[in-house]
Amino acid sequence: MAHIDAGEILPNDHVQQMAAEGRVTQMHRGHQYADEGDTFEIDGTEFEVTDVTHRTLGDMTDEDAQREGSADLDAYKERMEKVHGSFEWDDDSEVVRHRFEPVEE
Repeated sequence: MAHIDAGEILPNDHVQQMAAEGRVTQMHRGHQYADEGDTFEIDGTEFEVTDVTHRTLGDMTDEDAQREGSADLDAYKERMEKVHGSFEWDDDSEVVRHRFEPVEE
C-alpha cells in the first residue's frame, strides 16, 4: 500500500473534482496505475483504491460508464473519442479498472 498522487488514476483536475463530489468512483485506464489499498488525496479528502481489475473495453457496462461520470456507455464512448483524438473503441482492448472510495474516519 502506498500513498499516490491523485493524477496517477484521475487524469485531470476536472475528473478529480468529480471524484471529490462523488460523481466519479472508478476509472478505467490503459495500464495499472495503483494497487488495492493505495490511497490518494483530493481537496483534503483521502480516498482508498478498493479494487483493481484487468478487463477489456467489451466488459464495460452502463453502470461502469455512470461510475466514471457519463450518462451511459454510448456517452462514455463519445467522451473517449473526443478526449483521445485518434481513439477507436475496440471491445478486445485491455484496460484496468480502478475503483476507489473516500476513507471514513
